Amino acid sequence: MKRMIALAACTWLAASVFAQDITGSWSGMLGVGPAKLPLVFNITEKEGTYSATMDSPSQGVKEIPVTTIVFENTQLTFTITNLGANYEGTWKQDSIVGTFKQMGMALPLNLARGKVEVKSVVRPQDPIAPYPYHSEEVRFENRKAGITLAGTFTRQQEGKNFPVAILVTGSGGQNRNEEILNHRPFLVLSDYLTRHGIAVLRYDDRGIGESTGDYPKANLDDFTSDAASAIGYLKTRKDIDPKKIGIIGHSEGGTIAFTLAGERSNCLAFIVSMAGMSIPGDSLMQMQRSLTGKTSGVPDAVIAQNEVVLVHINDLIQKHPAEYIRQNMDQLIDSLLPESQRNNQEFRNGYRQGITQLMSPELQSLMNCNPAESLKRIKCPVLALNGDKDLQVPADINLDRVKALVKGPVTLRKYPGLNHLFQHCTTGLITEYEKIEETIAPEVLEDISSWIKQTVR
Repeated sequence: MKRMIALAACTWLAASVFAQDITGSWSGMLGVGPAKLPLVFNITEKEGTYSATMDSPSQGVKEIPVTTIVFENTQLTFTITNLGANYEGTWKQDSIVGTFKQMGMALPLNLARGKVEVKSVVRPQDPIAPYPYHSEEVRFENRKAGITLAGTFTRQQEGKNFPVAILVTGSGGQNRNEEILNHRPFLVLSDYLTRHGIAVLRYDDRGIGESTGDYPKANLDDFTSDAASAIGYLKTRKDIDPKKIGIIGHSEGGTIAFTLAGERSNCLAFIVSMAGMSIPGDSLMQMQRSLTGKTSGVPDAVIAQNEVVLVHINDLIQKHPAEYIRQNMDQLIDSLLPESQRNNQEFRNGYRQGITQLMSPELQSLMNCNPAESLKRIKCPVLALNGDKDLQVPADINLDRVKALVKGPVTLRKYPGLNHLFQHCTTGLITEYEKIEETIAPEVLEDISSWIKQTVR
């Protein structure tokens, strides 16, 4: 799903011919439709070499390495390869006036010295400590990957042999609360389930928060391996019932739940898919782009033209190794662009962004994923949920496929008026998420809790 910002690694080599000092923190507000997303760039310099990291405070993401940074005369450029994004600005001592570009969009982003003050927004459903249940910070190993995952385990104060749900986040590096635009869906879900007698383990994605690992280099198989490690960890605990372990996955996490249930039906008592992908990934992403474009008012002709471009870009990615593409980017862009457009920097930047974004291991693995075989092997009970205003994982086609392929017990829920985050909404567009005070619709929380208790009693 989900977030607009989730970035990759590197440094840069460049030196300014002037003595301008651009080191330090620079912050600004990126307008994403009616929503505002604060960004912070932290620039350091050592022996003529600049490097930078980026923070997205409202998404709970810090120290994201920027791929390249170039500062020549008064012109500053950041490139963020895995995101397929860049920033170009003009330095004016205490401010930088510029534009942030991503996925063909150009958004104004003016930076000022200092870190932006982001007030922690407390949503109405956010639980407030102290909590009336046991909450424990935990760490567990994914020995195959050589990483440590950090998370929070919660259960009621008294009792043992609790049923337990592992929460698995959607796409893009996210912390254990699945934090996005001042919403913390997994904190709200975890609190609700724990108060109703279901233990919960939620954890930071690899390379995010307190978990080790390298998120930008990971793919769907890696994230599935992390969730499997969570199952192994829970089996070592004495306060839960090892026969009552299940997974609740949101978006990409729902697809991971399908995969693990197909591979390890004997290890799982249940799975809950919250808008999990059940159709082939390339088809789903095409639907996402079409639905989002039409809902946003993009003309059909433009949507169709973008699809043609993306097909050509993906063919290129499938044909060449990633390192070859990085080293020969300009020549490859020339091969894709008509001769009349090759000197148009806007077109070149758009192709560059599309290529670098689609090269992401996570995105490539999602595009190549077909959950059909996993769905056919699932034997444990399945609860599959979707909102009918979900533009990222359309409800009908995904729920119908779950019903058609899963041989075990299946319960389907389609909620009127809910978006991909399971909020009551107007359009379903991402730009609404932050404006909506609700984090998860109460009926969804109640249905998940009641179904789990009925299923594993």
